[in-house]
Amino acid sequence: MAKKSKLTQVAVKIGAAMGRADRKAHQIARAGVLAKKELADISKQVDALKRQLQKTTKRLRRALA
Repeated sequence: MAKKSKLTQVAVKIGAAMGRADRKAHQIARAGVLAKKELADISKQVDALKRQLQKTTKRLRRALA
């Protein structure tokens, strides 16, 4: 079996490092998308609670008036 040249060995190391970096970038991007969706869901829940609080406040004011 022929011995691999230093250039080939370095190219393999560079390719492996790029692959690891690419995989990590995809994982981070996926996590970012998931966090964005969760934040949107939480925002919707907060808006719903805000509306509910306004309705309850309105009813309470009427009851006390």
